Amino acid sequence: MNRRELLIGTAGAGATLAIGTGEAAPIASGEAGALPMPRPSRALPPARFDPDPSRMLIERGWLFNEGDVVAPKPVGHNATYLSVKAGNALGAAAMAYDDSDWRPVRLPHDWASEQPFVETASISQGFRTRGIGWYRRSLRLEAADRGKTILLRFDGIATNATIWVNGSVVAHNWSAYNSVEIDLTPFARFGDDHNVIAVRVDAEAMEGWWYEGAGLYRHAWLIRRAPVAIVTDGVHGDPRRDADGWHVPVEVTIGSSDRVSADVTIETVLLGPDGAQVATGSAVGTVAPLDRAVATMRLAVAAPQLWSIERPTLYTLVTRVSRAGVVVDERRTRIGFRQIRFDADRGFFLNDAPVKLKGVCLHQDHAGVGTAIPDALARWRLERLKAMGCNAIRCSHNAPAAEILDLCDEMGFVVMDENRQFNPAPDYMAQLAWMVRRDRNHPSVILWSVFNEEPMQGTEAGVEMLRRMAKTVKTLDDSRPVTAAMNGAFFDPVNVSSVVDVTGFNYYQGDYDKFHALNPTKPITSSEDTSAYETRGAFATDAAAHVQSSYDVEAASWGDTHRATWKKIADRPFVAGGFVWTGFDYHGEPTPHEWPTISSFFGILDLCGFAKTAFDIKRAHWVDDTAVVSLTPHWSWPGREGQAVPILVMSNAERVVLKLNGRVVGEQAVDRIMGNEWSVPYAPGRIEAIALRGGRVVATAAHETVGAAVALRLTPARSVMAGDDEDTQAVTIDAIDAAGRHVPTANLATRFTVEGATIIGVGNGDPNSHEPEKGGARSLFNGLAQIVVQAGTGRGRIVVRAAAAGLKPARLVIDRANLAPREQVPVTVSAMAIREWRRSPAFAARPDPELAPIDGDNNSWAFVRSGTPAQPAAEGRWRIYRTSVTPWRRVGSEGGVIRFAAVAGKAELWIDGQRVGTKAEAAIAPFAGAVLAGAGARTVVLLVEAADGAPSGILGPVTLEPRAR
Repeated sequence: MNRRELLIGTAGAGATLAIGTGEAAPIASGEAGALPMPRPSRALPPARFDPDPSRMLIERGWLFNEGDVVAPKPVGHNATYLSVKAGNALGAAAMAYDDSDWRPVRLPHDWASEQPFVETASISQGFRTRGIGWYRRSLRLEAADRGKTILLRFDGIATNATIWVNGSVVAHNWSAYNSVEIDLTPFARFGDDHNVIAVRVDAEAMEGWWYEGAGLYRHAWLIRRAPVAIVTDGVHGDPRRDADGWHVPVEVTIGSSDRVSADVTIETVLLGPDGAQVATGSAVGTVAPLDRAVATMRLAVAAPQLWSIERPTLYTLVTRVSRAGVVVDERRTRIGFRQIRFDADRGFFLNDAPVKLKGVCLHQDHAGVGTAIPDALARWRLERLKAMGCNAIRCSHNAPAAEILDLCDEMGFVVMDENRQFNPAPDYMAQLAWMVRRDRNHPSVILWSVFNEEPMQGTEAGVEMLRRMAKTVKTLDDSRPVTAAMNGAFFDPVNVSSVVDVTGFNYYQGDYDKFHALNPTKPITSSEDTSAYETRGAFATDAAAHVQSSYDVEAASWGDTHRATWKKIADRPFVAGGFVWTGFDYHGEPTPHEWPTISSFFGILDLCGFAKTAFDIKRAHWVDDTAVVSLTPHWSWPGREGQAVPILVMSNAERVVLKLNGRVVGEQAVDRIMGNEWSVPYAPGRIEAIALRGGRVVATAAHETVGAAVALRLTPARSVMAGDDEDTQAVTIDAIDAAGRHVPTANLATRFTVEGATIIGVGNGDPNSHEPEKGGARSLFNGLAQIVVQAGTGRGRIVVRAAAAGLKPARLVIDRANLAPREQVPVTVSAMAIREWRRSPAFAARPDPELAPIDGDNNSWAFVRSGTPAQPAAEGRWRIYRTSVTPWRRVGSEGGVIRFAAVAGKAELWIDGQRVGTKAEAAIAPFAGAVLAGAGARTVVLLVEAADGAPSGILGPVTLEPRAR
């Protein structure tokens, strides 16, 4: 079943959603007592776009060791000589290294998210230790793969990495934010001879002053291509419009690992949003062995549907490579027809219409999962931003996961794509070039940002560095402007604003007018602004407790409140827009506090994606097509009767009326930017804000005084999930009173379980909480907590249960749809290879299995390797194979299995004088026997009786494997 069939089949079905204690679903937003999250959706995330059918996920079967593994020093000249030869890595990089007791993990994996908070750890990294970790995986390549181009790609490794394949170093990488692609072709082994991948990750290295995670935290891929095929990111097809109308200039780069020159035909078909063919082009060329060639085409398109924020219409370029009339490679590239420009007086234009950038800065970080954010959770986070009117994303301060840009293309966000390291040296210029090559087809990308807040921005050296980096960008993509996020030096005699296309202002809002007056032809945008503080659900600042008020009154010394900041941008047409610091809270950088605070206060939403007051402020600022009104704070203040409570109402309507228990408190003309404020003596009951336009009610918001918490409630983002072993969603836990109303002041411990899915993270948005972000427990913080669940496979049900002392428990049922998982590289069990044997001469009668060559006898018993058959002998049909092996640690402690891939002849398997298996048939077949736990070396004997006139013995690999867990 595909996603379309599922949605059609369930559109009219009764929801299986069970929320909390059987109460009805949460009432609509704006009504008193409503849960501060959207209603659950019945829809699944749309099907993923797959640009490359030759790639396959390689995210299962990895083994992980936290901590460094120091390789032993070679002893003696010969060992030293061998240690520096190809394929002879030592320690954990060695092919034969014992990794049997390493922990199995699935990627993406951020090991730092599992760590406790430690005061001595880096404050910038959220007081979590990172350190060094190792990953290993065995990989089997089929014989049919021989001759293909074989690639291994890690989309992100935090932070520095060294990668080995089959004992040879194949890559070093110096950034957490670029892909690492390894050509396995010259190192690969095929058939029964397994490949071993080892990755050492040094997460002590830091590139940022925020939480960066640790490990293989983005997707990993195995890619099998024809020997002549399109290289990675080898299709460039960004649409352009000139005097002759719209066209798509297509550039295709073909690479060859073949041994001979290849004549190829490249064909490109442009498909419209409906899948219909719109235009075609072709080219021919020759690719030399181990070389590259570039083909170019121009596709004319008469009247394309334009990509916009409101209607993000996407086309698809299908590019195929043929040899001798046979298609050998295909790539699919999504593109969008749109025009962008920045005007020095009027800001940003999309398709010749002015668009104010209503943006946020984003770090890749979410409660419970850290930087290893599943694709479906990333979509949900963007949906939360879209709901508040956000239309622009700044990738702070690094290239994002490729899937983020795919989502921005689909959902209608424009993007400032940002480089991490300001450095034109070769290693770092390669990172910049990689980002541009990868991302230049995305219609969502409108700006290339080459740095953030660099101290050299006002120096001659800084200008020269930026000139070279801008040149690299323009060489690869000349359709988008280059910017830099500056935090000063705007008026220095020498500064980088002179060599960027758009000047980015990080704060310094008081200099907008001066800069514009002195540089009237230079477009500007706020690349970062605000830095306001809020603690979700708190309405008074308590510096001693590290709590910040949510009335939008607290901000960093270099920033301002959400309202004051946006006013300075909205009032100036020449400022293209702004990017709020930040869309979500993130671990680390706990400004303005230090220990025990472990995350930021800057977010419009907290670490879980729960809305702060800032969310409603931005909705009033940014939502134009729907009437909105919000009311801050909640209305449950026992013990404060008669005391004045500050009220903040935000709306995009014309007038707003405030009522308390049905009585009008006041009416005001709406101030859309600064909001409307009252001071109201607290009286229990109902407080309501009514928004009017043309004298008509267009929106309402209300809070009621709630009673004590009596039960828990569970609310999913979606009431159906894909049974594809990847789909992930956030489930909200809150407490309700006897009337089923949300209790915003509940702070109590909860525990939970799940069936049919896995809990991969928990959180509550409290920047001061040190509770584990993994496991089955989390306290509510100001009324809310979150469970991040990842679905299992196949059709079924996901059942989540939550409990708390003294409250009625909650039970939630989510449908799990039968959708096929994405193809994964099969898991290859890491096993100890047994290669070396002593083989006896032939015997006419069954010999004693204890028989062995005399010590020092190197002549009467042969030295043979697994896979070497014994030919028929006139002396007899019986032979003994003997070896001594010290099992890997896990086999020694838990026991294991010795496996013979192929044995010819009848056979008996003996270990330490005990028979553990018998092969009764002479035909070639696998054979196995159990190995009991125990320390030290083991004697393994295989007694073989050959069939008349037939080869016999060990015809394939032999492995010693741990028992399955």
